[in-house]
This record gives sequence, C-alpha cells and structure tokens, in this order.
Amino acid sequence: MGQSQELQLLVELVRAGSLSAAAREMGVTTAAISKRLAQIEDRLGVRLLNRNTRRLSPTAEGELYLENARRILHDIEHLDQLIASRQTHPRGRLKVNAPLGFGRTYIAPAIVMFARHYPEVEVQLLLTDSPGDFVQDAFDVAIRFGDIPDTRLIARRIAPNRRLVCASPDYLKKHGRPMTPQDLAKHQCIVLRQNDDPYGLWRFTRGSETETVKVRGALSSNDGEVTLTWALAGLGILQRAEWDLARHLRAGRLELLLQDYALPPADIHAVFPERLHLSAKVRVFIDFLVDYFRSRRQRGEGASW
Repeated sequence: MGQSQELQLLVELVRAGSLSAAAREMGVTTAAISKRLAQIEDRLGVRLLNRNTRRLSPTAEGELYLENARRILHDIEHLDQLIASRQTHPRGRLKVNAPLGFGRTYIAPAIVMFARHYPEVEVQLLLTDSPGDFVQDAFDVAIRFGDIPDTRLIARRIAPNRRLVCASPDYLKKHGRPMTPQDLAKHQCIVLRQNDDPYGLWRFTRGSETETVKVRGALSSNDGEVTLTWALAGLGILQRAEWDLARHLRAGRLELLLQDYALPPADIHAVFPERLHLSAKVRVFIDFLVDYFRSRRQRGEGASW
C-alpha cells in the first residue's frame, strides 16, 4: 500500500466511523481493513485510532496524522485537478452533495441527463439533511440555498428561488385565510427546524418595511418533505421554497398566502472550493445545471406556474 493510500484509508475510517462501515464502502472485509490499519500503526510505532465495538476515535497522534493527511490529500487532488483542467473532455470522479428532498426531486434527474452527455465522469451523489463539509467529506460541488456565508467557497446561482407561505384549501376552509403576517399568530404554523435558521421566526418585507413574526404550531420537523406532507394534509400553514411547492400549487393542492409580502430569497447555488475553479468536470457540471434549470422553468416544469 502506497503512502497516499494509507492517508486515504485513515481519512475514510474516521469518516465511516467503524471498521465494518469502512469495509462495506470499500468493498473489502473488516479483517482486511483491520490488518491494513495495524500495519500502518506498526510502521509508525504509534496507535492512531482507538477501537471499541461501535465507533473509532482518533488518538492525539491520530488527530495530528488525520489533520495533515487531509491537507496532503487535498494538495494531491488539487494537482490532479490542475492537470485535468487542461483536458477538453471532462473525466474522473465528481462528488456532489445536495439536500435530501431537492436532491431526489431535481438533482438526481439532472444527473441522468448529465451522465448521458459525459459518460467518463463518475458521479457520486450524496444527499444529506444538513450541508456537507467540503474538507471532511471531500465534495467537489454542493447544492445550497440562500446566502453562502463561507467566503472560501465560490457560489454560482443555478436558479432563482422564492420562499412562499401556503396552506391547503381544506385548512383555509376550516380556519380562514391570514391577511397580514401578524394574523399568523392565530393559526397553526408548521415549523421547519433546519440548519442554523432561527426557529419559528418568519421575516416578511413589503416595500421598505420589514417585520418578523414568531409563529407557533403543534407540528415541527427537521425534514422539509415531512413538513410539506403535513401541509398537504391540511394541518397548518407552511413556509417553503417555491421549487418544493410549485407542482402542488399548480395542482391546487396548496394555495398561496400573503402574496403582497416577500420573504428572504432561497436562490439555488452550486458551491465549490476555490481550488476547483479550473476543474473541467466541475465547470461542465455547473454549466449543465444552469441550462437544466433554465429549460425546466421555460417549459413551466419548475418554480413557475
């Protein structure tokens, strides 16, 4: 095993969390993984990972090794990207991160078409309920919503995306329609607990005036698809991005509320580390997504209705 493979093995072990999980991902036996790790530790003369029945954890020496292993692997990948960027034909592995619901509904179908156009690019799509970590998980591209606070990342908008407030016709028939944001205090609101967003605070703007409303309700979840299911069932008023709501609004299963007010936008961005800005596979993938979402909007299949 080469030294770069040893570095990669340790990173994968810590990311997977256990010998058995890493073995499954690598397609080898747990015994083989354990033997490789023991060989590395014997060569270095230190214990890198504490093992127990459920989880691996780095020792102090392991933390130091892991920190430098990631840096070295990133440098190697960066060198590979520089060489690959000189190719006119994209190829190699492309690791993409996207939110669960949006990834299933939109990114996965887009990758079907992308894979047909670029068969030499090996796409790995990982869907998560919170933003992935570019360093820990080694993503090439991530799909994010709203503002991108990390200035070390490059973000390109692939589609506009408004936040909207809506409810099912059944809910509105039973409970009435709010006419102002303050009216939401009288209603059951379905609250999404997600990332670092303030819990239950909805911010509305009309003209130059902005007001923040603290909404409440009996139902909350950290999963956007769950909150959408509850709204469709008539259990409350929901705030969601229009790409998630569009098909239900078109079908009349949900109705827009408070249309005179705007909420903070949730524009969809493709985000990637600055070191990958010359990568051919990253560039063509993001260009493809921009065209894909533009064509969906033009056909009326996306956020417009």
